[in-house]
Amino acid sequence: MASTTLSYPLFDADNHLYETEESLTKFLPKRYREAIQYVQVNGRTKIAIRGVISDYIPNPTFEVVARPGAMEEYFKHGNPEGKSRREIFGEPMRAIPAFREPGPRLALMNELGVDRSLMFPTLASLIEERMRDDPLLIHIVVHALNEWLDDVWGFNYQNRIYTVPVISLPIVEKAIEELDWVVERGARAILVRPAPVPGYRGPRSYALPEFDPFWRRCVEYDVLVAMHSSDSGYARYTAEWDGGDQEMLPFQTNAFAMLNEWRPVQDAVASWVIHGALYRNPLLKVAVIEAGSKWMFPLLDGLADVYKKTPESFPGGDPVEEIKNRVHVSPFYEDGIDDLIGLIGVDRVLYGSDYPHPEGLAQPTHYADALQHLPVADQAKIMGGNLARLVSV
Repeated sequence: MASTTLSYPLFDADNHLYETEESLTKFLPKRYREAIQYVQVNGRTKIAIRGVISDYIPNPTFEVVARPGAMEEYFKHGNPEGKSRREIFGEPMRAIPAFREPGPRLALMNELGVDRSLMFPTLASLIEERMRDDPLLIHIVVHALNEWLDDVWGFNYQNRIYTVPVISLPIVEKAIEELDWVVERGARAILVRPAPVPGYRGPRSYALPEFDPFWRRCVEYDVLVAMHSSDSGYARYTAEWDGGDQEMLPFQTNAFAMLNEWRPVQDAVASWVIHGALYRNPLLKVAVIEAGSKWMFPLLDGLADVYKKTPESFPGGDPVEEIKNRVHVSPFYEDGIDDLIGLIGVDRVLYGSDYPHPEGLAQPTHYADALQHLPVADQAKIMGGNLARLVSV
């Protein structure tokens, strides 16, 4: 049951579902079935992408998962005892129907005191990076996932659960087709990976003019572009410092990767202004989800210095002010929310619990405890009002 009774409704910007094994395969055209396979390795089920086994998600069936909020104390106090990840996670649990289906999830939201939520997939974050050399296949697999999301969860479940489809951008026309498809079925927000876009000519920023037709369509539909933390491909660079060659493994400790953990989102947000898409699309709505907010401060300091030296590179004006006025951010509970409010204003701060992931909060309403010193009107904005405005519900 909810531990806190609040005087305002909660609209959680960061909830997750756990996919079933058929999520990427049920609607995949027959000729592409071998692109995604589940295989047995030493008695454990693993996912293989085009014949290559991935350990990105240790248990891609999600039949057994870490308990919600298992890492809450770790993120709040650190790890002074040097515990292993297994010790930090504690005893796992079997996935419950509320992690898999919208009806039971809605009942659980009632118990937890959450009125509405954006519902992000979990397994989806491994797709684009592992298919980056095949843009067409990315679009096909992403669409298969979105078909499954629509079939099982829907993109608007009783005006309370807004499941967020994935949109990949390698072929702009196909990205627009996918956007049309999901919006027609009720999507109010879309998930775009904070990373360079794969393509036949190599990767490039999504903020270049060639993508403007897609962003203009987002404006026409009035949908929120959510840049959710994902595998952005940076493990290829950090692995070189370690003298290795491995995929991103978010559940294994790696000090160098941790030091650079938020570099992808920094670069992604910088690209919005350096490559101009925010200026050219002044009504586009953008939010950064599950990346915290610590990265924002050094980014804006760096951009201020760049702007001072080359203002001609920013014909739309001061990039720092553009980001402050346009980009919404969901800080982690332990980040120091006051600092972010002071930087970008209360109207651009979003509450997100990351429930039921182990990195999130076991009790989503607990987030409000960090806001009790604020005026109730400001608490209400952060805990749901801002997001309701962004997704126009």
